[in-house]
Amino acid sequence: MTHEVTKEAERAADGEWVPWREATERALYGPRGFYLRPEGPAGHFRTSVHASPLYAGAVARLLEETARSLPAGVTEIALVDVGAGRGELLAGVLAALPDGFPVRAYAVERAARPAGLDPRIEWCGRPPAGVSGLLFANEWLDNVPVDVAETDGEGVRRYVLVRADGEERLGNPVTGADAEWLDRWWPPTGPGGRAEIGRPRDEAWAAAVATLDAGLAVAVDYAHDAAARPPFGTMTGFRGGREVHPVPDGSCDITAHVALDACARPGAELLSQREALHRLGVSGGRPPLALASSDPAAYVRALSRAGEAAELTAHGGLGDFTWLLQPIPRA
Repeated sequence: MTHEVTKEAERAADGEWVPWREATERALYGPRGFYLRPEGPAGHFRTSVHASPLYAGAVARLLEETARSLPAGVTEIALVDVGAGRGELLAGVLAALPDGFPVRAYAVERAARPAGLDPRIEWCGRPPAGVSGLLFANEWLDNVPVDVAETDGEGVRRYVLVRADGEERLGNPVTGADAEWLDRWWPPTGPGGRAEIGRPRDEAWAAAVATLDAGLAVAVDYAHDAAARPPFGTMTGFRGGREVHPVPDGSCDITAHVALDACARPGAELLSQREALHRLGVSGGRPPLALASSDPAAYVRALSRAGEAAELTAHGGLGDFTWLLQPIPRA
């Protein structure tokens, strides 16, 4: 429950009121930040990367397709994983690629490089500039911190302030570039309506895309579009595999769905993960029963793959992720 104040928020110290963007930055990436913990994201929630190696195999095929579209002079294909966690996706893609494929793999992550990671993977704090290939961001933008706005009883959109214990109140009116973003992408729905101000995500995505000279940039996240914005926002928390109240004290993940249509540039395509993976050959179809008689072991393996594919493409689950595909034309 929020209540209104009119003075400027105090900053930085625990127990004081700060905007959600600042609180989230500190909670996720500060000295005791959630994403800097040794267990990494896999210790708290299951993503497509962790659900099945079929996902990494699909990304490997997408990388091969992208490589075929690059200018003839490109001899080294970049694979840039933004928000790489502990490098699980890159390790899976490298294992799935054909021998001798000329890839250079970059993990972009704010946490420290994990021990034992494939030495072919370069660990960096930001995407490398001037490369050509595939930039892939799986569930990265939903953790780019954003401010939250709420419409008060007089119809004024105000920043929501929060303490480290999760208590909220309303702060100053939203103005400037944030107000312009809301007017264009998330118009008000009436008193009590909330919105996550996605401008920092638009900017983060644009900066990442700009590092590619040629190729394809892909963002994958739970998303919504202008035709169906959630009237009360989507911010939530995750801890130990369960959804929890978002408390910005470093004890849980803090995430919000992404307005990917606002991130998209001309020429981009938005589609469900279900459709994207089907295009890349991931299908949940069961193997023919005849295989069970002719080759029982192969049938069991195929049945297992079908189950994993079904999870990755399921309605109401991982299949509902949105993929933003942004081609980067040849220079």
